[in-house]
Amino acid sequence: MKGLELSEKFYREYGEKMIAENFSEFEGKIACGLAGSGSECFGFDDDISADHDFEPGFCMFVPDGLLDSKTEYRLERAYARLPEEFEGFKRSKLSPVGGNRHGLIYIGDFLEARTGTRDGKLSLSGWLSIPSHYLAEVVNGKIFRDDSGFFSSIRESFKMPEDARRKKLAGELLLMNQSGQYNYMRCIEHGEPAAAQLAALEFVKHTLSAVFLLNDRFMPYYKWQFRALKELPILGNLGDSLYFLMSYENSKDYVQLKCDMIEDVASLVITALRDQSMTKAICGDLEKHAYSVNDSIKNASLRNANILAAVSD
Repeated sequence: MKGLELSEKFYREYGEKMIAENFSEFEGKIACGLAGSGSECFGFDDDISADHDFEPGFCMFVPDGLLDSKTEYRLERAYARLPEEFEGFKRSKLSPVGGNRHGLIYIGDFLEARTGTRDGKLSLSGWLSIPSHYLAEVVNGKIFRDDSGFFSSIRESFKMPEDARRKKLAGELLLMNQSGQYNYMRCIEHGEPAAAQLAALEFVKHTLSAVFLLNDRFMPYYKWQFRALKELPILGNLGDSLYFLMSYENSKDYVQLKCDMIEDVASLVITALRDQSMTKAICGDLEKHAYSVNDSIKNASLRNANILAAVSD
């Protein structure tokens, strides 16, 4: 059973009744669901995932200031007293010092851990600097009940500003060009197959980032990126090509094929850029498209900043 399914089933069977009977005055203000860290919050868990941090449990997302300390303690204790085992899975004991993935979680704490703000409202510099996998944890998972809509509205409105998206995308395109279209073959010509493979890996890494940006989605942690790629409507079918570039050696039997594949991937990305009217360049050179995307940024200060200002190493 998937973690999200297990969580919702546990909530429906025990959690919903517990809150309704013991905390009826807060029932419509507590958002219950599963979101945040862990493969189960993305729906990417499997049998291996159950070996750690996997349990029947759910989150009670509470607005800051809603509960006094006595009610907070009562709610935490009531959650802790729910059945210790469900559907063959045992629950973990909650840490008294916080940091739990389940149970009572203040919305401000949840957001601050991922965005640095307690309301999820980021400055432009915040959008540019916070790693995408933290942002993905704000909107992943599923909310089972949220009568007030408070937490759901934060999640639904959590969207990267267009200028920030374009700045990030411009940088990723430039690095795709440098690593794949330029440096891969140069490393081969220098007799450096290991360096060529590093260039191929860099191309793959920046291509993944570019594709998620083209889909206007937050890219999850690296071990789930290929899994998440499959679900994207734009270029979600690039997995096999990127896997080939990462996995095959740089012998004479594969070098030209890899070069051709890099150009094919670049061409598909350029087509996606044109479909979104993000570039005016007419060529197959990703560097020129990178600068064209950067030129389309409306905020003058951001547009004039170094093209790699929003790209992490």
